[in-house]
Amino acid sequence: MNAHKPQLISIVGPTAVGKTAFGIELAKEFNTEIISADSRQFYREMDIGTAKPTNDELSMVPHHFVNSHSINEYYSAGVFEREVMNKLEGLFETSNKVLMVGGSGLYTKAVCEGFDEIPEVDESIRKKLNAQLEEEGLDSLLQELEEKDPMFFDQVDRLNHQRVIRALEVIRSTGRTFVEFRQKKPTVERPFENVKIGLEMDREKLYERIDNRMDRMIEVGLFEEAERLYPHRHLNALQTVGYREIFDFIDGKYDREEAVRLLKRNSRRYAKRQMTWFKADPEIKWFDASNSVADILVYLQPA
Repeated sequence: MNAHKPQLISIVGPTAVGKTAFGIELAKEFNTEIISADSRQFYREMDIGTAKPTNDELSMVPHHFVNSHSINEYYSAGVFEREVMNKLEGLFETSNKVLMVGGSGLYTKAVCEGFDEIPEVDESIRKKLNAQLEEEGLDSLLQELEEKDPMFFDQVDRLNHQRVIRALEVIRSTGRTFVEFRQKKPTVERPFENVKIGLEMDREKLYERIDNRMDRMIEVGLFEEAERLYPHRHLNALQTVGYREIFDFIDGKYDREEAVRLLKRNSRRYAKRQMTWFKADPEIKWFDASNSVADILVYLQPA
């Protein structure tokens, strides 16, 4: 590790693995603050379905980019990158270590590495893709994406039509895959050292944690929260697991029991996609989330 640069310590891994608790313990140990890299926890209006840190947890350590934006605001990984870089400049003035905690791989990548610029897309291509979605459904777009960019197909949330269309826009415009643009190492030099910590656990245990957490979310009002957000269901912020399933239930596409089944199934699938993303990064040092934070501290502070 580079002793001359401050460190951005990223804690990544699948949903429900315990990133929040580990992040808080490490931040307390280093007397530092936390940047949230969960792309759903930015939004003030979304609480239960995003598994935000509790008020008690937020009071333990200062958190940034939790409840920082409205669902009505445009937000992207590129905007996040710029805002986090500005925030880090101030945080590194008081601490040589800052934590970034979250499971949104594209957002952590944006901060750690920057992006190769994706060119502007011809508006006519976007219109054609939206027309195809309307006429033929999402399956036809997914089939094209699987053929032309199988790596991104394996990673993407396949129910999020906006992500699928965005990838196909790039492919049709440039002849290059979306993954090529996202994985190409940019020339940007960061003023800090990246230290990446991954948390993992036995798949069956993780899936049980996901199911149990969903039961708790439902118990404390997830369906009611989604009903309040239903008028805004078209917004990009709400095109996500935990809300779409309930919106479809409200629309009468299936009953409540089926909605609960899909909430759990799609959350497990989301966790699998997260692991696919993070396992592709050779810089991540993996730890069993069932162990104590002491193991990570030994790695971060070797004797």
